[in-house]
Amino acid sequence: MKIRLALPQDVDLLAMLEKKHLNDELASASMGLQGQAFSHSELSELVQHHWVVVAQVEQQIVGYVIAGRWGFFEHWPIYRTLLNRLGQLDWDGAKLTKANSCQYGPIWVQQAYRGQGIFEALVREIRRQVAPHFSYMLTFIAEDNERSFAAHSGKAHMQVVDFFTVSARDYYLMAAKTQA
Repeated sequence: MKIRLALPQDVDLLAMLEKKHLNDELASASMGLQGQAFSHSELSELVQHHWVVVAQVEQQIVGYVIAGRWGFFEHWPIYRTLLNRLGQLDWDGAKLTKANSCQYGPIWVQQAYRGQGIFEALVREIRRQVAPHFSYMLTFIAEDNERSFAAHSGKAHMQVVDFFTVSARDYYLMAAKTQA
C-alpha cells in the first residue's frame, strides 16, 4: 500500500468514487437525506490548492481523505453554520479560528480494505500535510453516524468540541491537533 498526495491525473477517478460512495455515511436511505459530492472542478481545485491524500494498492485507489482551507468550503450552508461557531469555541487552551484550523474530510476507504490500517494511515498523512499551515483540523459527523464517530474519536484521536443542528440533522463538531 502506498499513501501519497493525489495527482491531477487522479481527479477523474476521485470524482467517480465521490459519486459512487456519496451516501455511504448516511444512516438510512429512507431518511430522505443525500450527501453532496464534490464536482470534478472542485476536486481539481482541492488537489491543486489544498490537500487530497490517497491510499493506493497496486494501481487502484482504495481510499482518500480531503482537507482544505475554509475559503473553499464556506459557500455551503453547513460550513457557514460551522464557521459562525468558530471564534466562540475554546479547545485545547486556544480559540478555534479560520486562521488556525482547516476542514478535514470526507474520508473514504473501500469496504474490502477496511480494518487494515488505511484509515489511520490516511489521517496520519493528511495531518502531516496540513501541520505546516494549521494547528487544528476540524470535521463534523452526523450524530447518527456511529461508525464514523467511533473511527474519528478512536483511530483519529479527534474530540468533540461542539454540537450543532443544520436542516433538522444533528452533528458533532470534532477537532484534532495537527501535530501530536
